[in-house]
Amino acid sequence: MALITRVSRLFQADFHAVLDRIEDPGVLLRQAVREMEEELARDEQRSKLLQHEQRQLDTRETDLKQSLHDIEEELDTCFASGNDDLARACIRRKLEAQRFGKNLSRKRGALGETLDELNTRLRENQAQLESMRQKAELLAEENVYVRSAENWTIPDTAVRDEDVEVAFLREKQNRSRS
Repeated sequence: MALITRVSRLFQADFHAVLDRIEDPGVLLRQAVREMEEELARDEQRSKLLQHEQRQLDTRETDLKQSLHDIEEELDTCFASGNDDLARACIRRKLEAQRFGKNLSRKRGALGETLDELNTRLRENQAQLESMRQKAELLAEENVYVRSAENWTIPDTAVRDEDVEVAFLREKQNRSRS
């Protein structure tokens, strides 16, 4: 049984080695960048939708505050005229509006947290995407360099004794000033 397991692992390792040689890292990196761009676009769209929903909740909350203010005025009128039945109806509307306001506040709070988390993830993903783009550019430059390096000649990098003496005197002069 151990022999079969070993042979199975050997074939699996050889298969993975063949796949590693077939896969082009540049192609895989570009595909990863495309996938990250798509995910980033989806998250940005979701962020816009959540921001729109948050603005709608803010508008509803403003309308609700105005409605509560109007109900307070109606209650003042009802109590001034001594109409308790109408005052009870106004109080019922006021309580319903207050409960609705609490629900709006909770929903807005949860939406705000979700939006904050999404925006944090967006910033992190944008940074990661930028890093991946830079890696892809470096990989592309390396491939171009490897292909074009064959045509380049080695530049003359010989240093003359006079150049060494001049550089030595400059360094000595710079250090004596310090």
